[in-house]
Amino acid sequence: MDPTVPRVRGRGVRGAGAATGQQANWKPPSSNGNGRGDAAGGAPASVPAVAAAPRNGAAGGGGDARGGNQQVGRGSIRAARYLPEVVVTRTANAPSKQGVRGKQILLKTNYFRLTRSENMCVFQYRIDFEPIIENVGLICALIKTQAPVLGPYIFEGTMLFLYNKLRSEELELQVRDSRTENLYKMKIRHVGTVDMQSTMGLMILNLMQRQAMNSLELLVMNRHHFDPKAKIAIPQYNLELYPGYITSIRQHEKDVLLCVEITHRVLRTDTVYKMLNDQRNVPGSYQENFKRTIIGSVVMCTYNSKTYKITDVDFNTTPSSSFSKKDGGSITFMQYFKDTYNVAIRDPNQPMLVSTPTMRMQRSGITTPILLVPELCRMTGITDAMRKDFNLMRSIADHTRINADQRLERLDRFNRRLQETAASREVFKFWKTELDRRVVELPARILDSEFVVMSKEVDVGFEADWNNAFRNNKMYKSIVLKQWFLVCEASKQSMVQEFVSTMLKVAPPMGFQMCKPEIATVSNDSPQAYAQVLQQLVNRDPQLIMCVVSNDRADRYSAIKKKCCVDRAIPTQVIKARTIGNPRSLMTVATKVIIQLNCKLGGVPWITRNPMKDIVILGYDVCHDTRDKSKSYGAVTATMFGSDPQDPRQFSCVEHHGKGEELSNFMSATVAKVLRAYQREFGQDRLPRRFLVYRDGVGDGQLKQVVEHEVKAIKARLTDAYQNYQPHKPQLCVIVVSKRINSRLFFNGRNPPTGTVVDDIITLPERTDFFLISQSTRQGTISPTSYNIIYNELGLTTDQIQTYTYRQTLMYYNWCGGVGVPAVCQYAHKLAFLVSQYIHQQPNEQLEKCLYYL
Repeated sequence: MDPTVPRVRGRGVRGAGAATGQQANWKPPSSNGNGRGDAAGGAPASVPAVAAAPRNGAAGGGGDARGGNQQVGRGSIRAARYLPEVVVTRTANAPSKQGVRGKQILLKTNYFRLTRSENMCVFQYRIDFEPIIENVGLICALIKTQAPVLGPYIFEGTMLFLYNKLRSEELELQVRDSRTENLYKMKIRHVGTVDMQSTMGLMILNLMQRQAMNSLELLVMNRHHFDPKAKIAIPQYNLELYPGYITSIRQHEKDVLLCVEITHRVLRTDTVYKMLNDQRNVPGSYQENFKRTIIGSVVMCTYNSKTYKITDVDFNTTPSSSFSKKDGGSITFMQYFKDTYNVAIRDPNQPMLVSTPTMRMQRSGITTPILLVPELCRMTGITDAMRKDFNLMRSIADHTRINADQRLERLDRFNRRLQETAASREVFKFWKTELDRRVVELPARILDSEFVVMSKEVDVGFEADWNNAFRNNKMYKSIVLKQWFLVCEASKQSMVQEFVSTMLKVAPPMGFQMCKPEIATVSNDSPQAYAQVLQQLVNRDPQLIMCVVSNDRADRYSAIKKKCCVDRAIPTQVIKARTIGNPRSLMTVATKVIIQLNCKLGGVPWITRNPMKDIVILGYDVCHDTRDKSKSYGAVTATMFGSDPQDPRQFSCVEHHGKGEELSNFMSATVAKVLRAYQREFGQDRLPRRFLVYRDGVGDGQLKQVVEHEVKAIKARLTDAYQNYQPHKPQLCVIVVSKRINSRLFFNGRNPPTGTVVDDIITLPERTDFFLISQSTRQGTISPTSYNIIYNELGLTTDQIQTYTYRQTLMYYNWCGGVGVPAVCQYAHKLAFLVSQYIHQQPNEQLEKCLYYL
C-alpha cells in the first residue's frame, strides 16, 4: 500500500510479558492478501496511523511504493523526537546574571525537581526486524512480548534504551505476532551507552515521563496528554473541553526540573461531515463555502485521536476511491477502515480532506499530502464566529481560566496521581528516578514601582495600571487636529454626532486640540461604497479620516486601509458602531480613541524615565500572508532617542520575504533604513551610540539561526555604516523575547505583582536569561515573559537591563497599563498583522514616522 501518512510514535512500556520469552521456530510470515502482518488494532504496515494516499491515488515519490514512509536512518532516533541543539550564549567568564535591585520575595512555580541515581547510565541498542516492519504498533507489540528478556526499556524510533545490559553485544530473538501467528526475527545490537547528564539523557527522561503518564489512562493528542474521564460538556454549544497536561524535563541552573502546565483542548461534538452538509444549505457554491470554512482548521480523527491541520479539500477523491498497496494491489478507503478499525463509512461519495505534512513529518520522510475522511473527523478549537459569541466564550472561560490557587491545587493533584498510581510509580522506580512531591520554590524580586510621564509623573503602582490618570493629566505631547473627516452611513449620523461631542468634551483636559470633523455619508456599508467616498476625501489632503462601520467585515476594513495606507499616506481610525453605541461607556471609549488619534498624528501620550540617549530600540515580528502562504511579512518598529532622552521618535517598515528566505538579510537591510531615519530626525552628521534589539517570534529550533546569522549580519551592517564615523562606534544588544512559554509563577497563592523578576533556579545555565511579569490580570494565571540576552555590548548591569526592559513594556499606547512584551515588539506585531491580513503590500513610506497601525 502507498503510504503518505505519519507513523505513530512507538514507545515501549514494561509489560508483564504476554509471552514466556521462549523462541519459536522462525519462518517468514505468509502473505495475507495485503502484504502485512498486523498487530491487534494496528494499522497496515504502509498506512500505520491514518488512512491516506497520494491525491492522485498513485505511488508518490517517483515509483517508491512506500511513498512517505522511508526507513529511519541506522542508529537514529525517530525524527518526531527531534531535539533542537542546545545553543550556548553565555560565556564561561560572564558576570552574574542575578540582579539585586528590588524587594526580595519567595515564589512557587509549576516545576518539580527530578532526582536521579549518581553516575546512572542507560544502554542504547539498535533494533531491526526481518522481514522489515513499518507498522510501529506491531513493532511495539512484538517488543513487549520480550519484556522478561529485556527488563525495563524505552523504545523510540529504531532505538531501544535498556536499564540493564544484555548478555551479549548482538542478540537475535524470534517473536510471534499473536494475532496473525506470523514469526519475525528481531535483531538487537548494542550501539552505545548514554550518559544521563547529556542531551540524549534528558530525552530519555522525557520518554520515561511520558511512559509514566501513559499509565494514567490519558489520551494523547499532539504529544500532550488529556484526561477524557474529566471532560467537561457544554451541550448548548456542542462542545467538549478536555483538561490535560503539557510536560517537559530539562536541565535548569542546578537541577533537572519537570515543568507541568495545565491546558485544555476544545473539541466539537459534531463532525466535519455535518459541517459539509450544513454548507449545502448556504447560498453560493457549497464547495467554495466548505473550503473557506474548513481550510486552516484543526481536526481530530476519531479512530486514532490524532490531530491534523486541513490545508485543502479534494472533491475528486472519495472514500470509495482506491489507493495502491505495497504488494501492487489496491484497496478502497472504505474497505481499509473496515478491515483496520472496524469502522463503516456511511457516505461513499463525500470528499476527502487534505493535510500537508508538518515539518516533523517531513523530517521523517513523509512529504506527500495526507487524506482524511470528513465523517471520521471532529472539529477542534473555536472559529472566529464562535469567538464573537460572548456567551459561548464566557462558558469556555469559566472552565479554562484557572486562578493561581486553583492551578497550584491541580498541580498538586497531578503529582499525587503520578506518585500513587502503581504503574507510574513503578516506571520511576525502574529508572532509579524520584519526583519531588512539592513544587519548586525560588527567590524573586519585585522591581521598584515605575512612573510614566504625562504633564506630570504618574506612579503606575504594582498593577501597572493608569487608566484613570487622564482625568487630571494632559498627554506628554499632542498634535493639533484641524482638518479631518468622519465617514459613516446616513442612518448612524446622530450616533456619530453624539460621539464627536463626547470627544470634544474629553479632549481639552487631555491637552488634545481638535476641531469638529466634516461628516461624509456612504449609501451602504459595502467596501465599494467606502472606497468611493474615501477616494474623494483623500484628494483634499486631510490629517486623518475616521470611519464608523457596522461590523468587523474584513474586506471593507481591507478596502479602507488600502486606500489610505497604500494609495495615499493618511492615518485612519476605524470604529464599529456598537463600540460607540453604549452611552455608559462613551467617555471611556472617547478617551482611548483620542490617545490613538494623537499617536497616529505623531504625538506622544506618555513616556517613561529613560536615562539613555543616542539609542535606538528595535522590535521585530513576522506574520504569514493569508492569501499567499509562501509569503511572509516582517515588520520592524523603532523608537529613537537623540541627545534628549525624553524626546522619542518613531520609525517603522515592512518587507515581504518568501518561504525559506533568510531573515538575516532582511534584518541587516532594515538596520540601514533605521540609520537613515535616525539621521533625518537628528541630523545627517549624527548616528546612534546604542542599538537594543528585542527579537520576538524565535523558537528553540531557530535560536541558532538568530545567533549565528542574524546577529552577525546586523553587526556587519553596523560596522560598515560606522567605518568612517569618528565620534563613537555602535554598541549592540540583542534580546530574544519569548511569550509563549509554559512557566508559571505564584506568590502566596495568587499572581505576582507587576515588575516581578526571576533570574535563578528555573533559568537555563547556557543562557543569560530572566523572566519578567510586566502586566496584571484580575482573572486566571499570569504568564511571565522570558528574555534571553544573546549578544550584549551595551555595558549595562543585569539590574539595568531588567529595569529598562520593564519600562519598555509600559510604552504601548493602545493600553494604559503594562503589556507582556516590550512596546516595540507589540507595535511590530500590529504592523505585520495589518499588512499580512489586510493590505498585502508595503504601506506608503510617508507613514513610517507615526503609529498609523494602532
